[in-house]
Amino acid sequence: MSRGRLLICFSRMDPVPWVAELQRLLPALDVEVWSPGAEAADYAIVWLPPQQFFDEQGERLRTVFNAGAGVDALLRLNLPSGLQVVRLEDAGMSVQMAEYVCHEVIHYFREFAHYEAAQRRGEWAVRPLRARQEFPVGILGLGVLGERVARAVSIFDFPTLGWSRSAKQIDGVRTFSGEAGLVPFLKASRVLVNMLPLTSSTRGLLNRQTLSQLQPGGIVINVARGDHLVEADLLALLSEGHLEAATLDVFSQEPLPANHAFWRHPQIRMTPHVSAATQRSVSIEQIAAKLLDVMAGRQVGGVVDVVRGY
Repeated sequence: MSRGRLLICFSRMDPVPWVAELQRLLPALDVEVWSPGAEAADYAIVWLPPQQFFDEQGERLRTVFNAGAGVDALLRLNLPSGLQVVRLEDAGMSVQMAEYVCHEVIHYFREFAHYEAAQRRGEWAVRPLRARQEFPVGILGLGVLGERVARAVSIFDFPTLGWSRSAKQIDGVRTFSGEAGLVPFLKASRVLVNMLPLTSSTRGLLNRQTLSQLQPGGIVINVARGDHLVEADLLALLSEGHLEAATLDVFSQEPLPANHAFWRHPQIRMTPHVSAATQRSVSIEQIAAKLLDVMAGRQVGGVVDVVRGY
């Protein structure tokens, strides 16, 4: 009986360090790095693979594991019919995301930008502390990462809200759901943290219409995907004063072009898509465990609904 085959196909990430560890955890499989023309495999682990990979692999490929939480780039490709797509559910990303978001929320709440500017001017300038009840934080998207962020924010006693497509209950979080719940959620939020997957229905969701629903002095923190945001609408609302500030970790074009308005905007804080990175050892262990479940015919978590896009 022939052995099963597992291919690794990565762009922008070195696949070589994955091979030995996966071979140790999955001794029943032959683990190889994909190259064009490679023999068809049963399983694959991918990150930003080319269309050529799926064209060559064809129908033999049963399950593909995405080496990250976001699958929007993968689902834009023409995938073999019946292919099961499985995503990472955490892999060390949730705690990173929680610390990033809490850092930004606290930065704005405690007005640390004011103190940084005062230091540069050589001024001893004390600001009155804001009331937490005036700083409600809304988490848009309550998946594995979004729920962790919501729980972390609530620990600091900020009024914490969450919106998801279907109803959820989270201790310490006031939850909203569905289309009917979106506007009430936005109106109740001053800080909006975007944690949504990117799908056809969420692309461009952060636009003038939705962001205008935030409380005056609103703050936008986008750690999901750049294409959620209509950039011109954000700039306009900052200029008009309805929004106080924005922190952006993701962009429609990455790296961000050098002449982009965001680089020098005084109300925008930027980071280069670093809010949460997959940790190799944790990712390998999670994927190996999922693959063993798949091979044994057991139910596996993180299966993607390719119609919904997450």
